[in-house]
Amino acid sequence: MSDAVRAGANAGATSLDPDNWDALRADAHRMLDDMLDYIADVRDRPVWQPIPPAVRAGFAEPLPRQGTPLPEVYRRFTEEIAPYATGNVHPGFMGWVHGGGTAVGMLAEMLAAGLNANCGGRDHIGIEVERQIVRWLRELFGFPQTASGVFVTGSSMANFMALLVARTAAVGPQVREGGLPGERLTAYASAAAHGCVVQAADLAGLGRGALRRIPFGKDHRIDIDALKRRIAEDRAAGCQPFLVTGSAGTVDVGAIDDLAALAELCRDEGLWFHVDGAYGSLGMLSDEIAPKLKGLSEADSIALDFHKWGQVNYDAGFLIVRDGEQHRDTFAAPAAYLRRETRGLAGGSPWPCDYGPDLSRGFRALKTWFTLKTFGADRMGAMIAQTCKVARYLEARVEREPQLEMLAPVTLNIVCFRYRAAPNVMDSLNAEIVVDLHESGIAVPSSTTIDGALAIRAAIVNHRTTFADVDKMVDAVLRFGKARVG
Repeated sequence: MSDAVRAGANAGATSLDPDNWDALRADAHRMLDDMLDYIADVRDRPVWQPIPPAVRAGFAEPLPRQGTPLPEVYRRFTEEIAPYATGNVHPGFMGWVHGGGTAVGMLAEMLAAGLNANCGGRDHIGIEVERQIVRWLRELFGFPQTASGVFVTGSSMANFMALLVARTAAVGPQVREGGLPGERLTAYASAAAHGCVVQAADLAGLGRGALRRIPFGKDHRIDIDALKRRIAEDRAAGCQPFLVTGSAGTVDVGAIDDLAALAELCRDEGLWFHVDGAYGSLGMLSDEIAPKLKGLSEADSIALDFHKWGQVNYDAGFLIVRDGEQHRDTFAAPAAYLRRETRGLAGGSPWPCDYGPDLSRGFRALKTWFTLKTFGADRMGAMIAQTCKVARYLEARVEREPQLEMLAPVTLNIVCFRYRAAPNVMDSLNAEIVVDLHESGIAVPSSTTIDGALAIRAAIVNHRTTFADVDKMVDAVLRFGKARVG
């Protein structure tokens, strides 16, 4: 046997390709058809159901030393995994700000998996598709051509990275080498801001206390006067304010801070203006919602998630930064194994890894590109506006029911309400109603606390959710509440 033939035979013995491509093709077609049915027939299933103990125990098995035929592995998926998923594909899922995904996005994810591209860098089409998304976001947000952007897991990572960029802009690139000895950097955000904004200060080594939580008013927007006072107090105490984070859609009620006022304040104070626009910033796609986001285009950076209002299949977070050089100064890390060339696969610099901490990155841009190209910005904007209309419909329904009461104004698509009961049982009763809804499979809202009161929180993010779906939820709330009070 020749050396070449022997090498090929040895490779075949260890390759993970199938022995029979036709058999794999048949299995693949079945899986694809099943998943399309899974989405198409979603209303025929409960939103969520608990994992049975026997199924849970099955995932405590030891590491398999020998393989299992693919059809048997798939059987376990259909029987033990698919029925017990999060449920955010279902129109009755209203618990957290999760997008519903699309069949188009699912197909794009399959295509991306087939290409198996590492989008950390180098000169290939995956990087160019990501650059296309950056260009589209520049246009959407009114950012300059010098703005840079990068896909990440989600806004928790994007908000953390934005803080690092703001820190570098405030202190200088030398902070990456020498750290922050003697620096007393302080950042600011509403007390209603997402917890990841606080966590960012923790992860950056500033400490959670360096993030000043500013009070908000009855409209759940940051108190601008209180913010000004705190900045002045910190400066007088020898601190160095450097960052203000505004919210475009707060986590509890979906409120939008006065972004224009925050932008003006940051200009006057010489501070970095970042916006946590995890889901709300994509409201710029809607002519109805865009006016509520006035001032967003003046931000120095914006964090957002395409997998929320953008309905891109998980995960597809993003950070866009007005000044691409400051962004790159924060993360670029030259190394011999990342040598750049002017020709060949090692060309195409700068690379996405120059704008974030990840060298190994999936092709998130493809499913985002497919979604935007297939549906178009206008249809996406109309879908986003419709979720807000459904939320207003839910608000009106709650206000018509004597047993229910609203707990916060509805700015976008989040509705916080509760079932009325005696004060001493109000919170516990509503918490039980939320669990009853989950276990019934009818709907999945979440709960939060508004002004000290436990609220049933319905976030209308899924593009499939209709007026009829929220009516089903309200009918169930009334039924479960009556049963428990009785």
